[in-house]
Amino acid sequence: MENVTQYEIYDSEVTDYELEEPCNLNPGGALTQTIIYSIISVFGLIGNILVMVTYVFYKRAKTMTDVYLFNVAVADLIFVLALPLIMYNEHNHWPMGNVACKMLGSAYSINLYSGMLLLACISCDRYVAIVQARRSFGSRAHALTYSRLICSAVWLFAVALTLPTLIYTELLEEEDRMTETQMVTCQLNFHTEDTAKLMKVMVPSLQMAIGFLLPLFVMVFCYSCIVYTLLRAQSSQRHKAIRVILAVVVVFVACHLPYNMTLLIHTMFLFKLRDCEEELIKLQVLAISRSVAFLHCSLNPILYAFIGVKFRKHFLQIISDLWCIGKKFIYPSRSSRGTPEVCTMRSSEGSNNISSFSA
Repeated sequence: MENVTQYEIYDSEVTDYELEEPCNLNPGGALTQTIIYSIISVFGLIGNILVMVTYVFYKRAKTMTDVYLFNVAVADLIFVLALPLIMYNEHNHWPMGNVACKMLGSAYSINLYSGMLLLACISCDRYVAIVQARRSFGSRAHALTYSRLICSAVWLFAVALTLPTLIYTELLEEEDRMTETQMVTCQLNFHTEDTAKLMKVMVPSLQMAIGFLLPLFVMVFCYSCIVYTLLRAQSSQRHKAIRVILAVVVVFVACHLPYNMTLLIHTMFLFKLRDCEEELIKLQVLAISRSVAFLHCSLNPILYAFIGVKFRKHFLQIISDLWCIGKKFIYPSRSSRGTPEVCTMRSSEGSNNISSFSA
């Protein structure tokens, strides 16, 4: 039996027998998509590297949320590093080969599952710290140990859920129906029709259930309880904290709900006879909503880290240290005269409550 192929599951193309007539299902807009992905990559790279540098050199992880935030930054960094390579290979018919196809094709799934589950862990940790304040994981050392074990479990779970994408993604040669030329694409390739039908439903269903609905449910429950607790508390910072919570939830929903709704609708009609023009419109909507979902990885550093006062101070210290180090390289003669200018990276010690809601 001939191989049954499709694009990446969030870009899923269907085979000809599922359409009323053969047609070109390329949504187009390659230039616009490249610009959007480039912006996401640049801001995501800068933001997540700053978060990681802050935790490594300036702000040692003292709470479970700190460990979760560092791992979220790692997950987002994996994807924003993969995104330019994906764009390069797609525009040049995948010169990096089949291994790169599999690894880069799996980068989004790894980021989706690990990142979303870690954001759910952050909301649970804040819930315990604020709503269930009397409960704790014991000493700081125990809390950090638990958080590292939870992060390890999340990463293993994310890798397990990504295995179908890793296994079935491979390079394929096919003919461009518009130009009638051979082109190499990185696609999900199924060798039997039964496998194709199973994976076309299972993979997007897992993405929606575990990558969106489960984290959304956990975040809504935990943050609703937190808001209720803060409203009862007599604190001058409660209104700022509530605004931050609302921003976190609204941005999460705004980024991921359109894509998941479009993916759900597309999956429901996969095995029904469809009009070519309608299918092309669905793929265009998928491409747009997917870009919005990708944007979330560059917004996480702002929402979860640099919105707090302490992180902003660390950020300014990083800029100051980079400026100081830069002057030493640009003007080496000045530093050799008189008293040398010393640049030191200062890490902050002291209390670090979970109240990262305060802006």
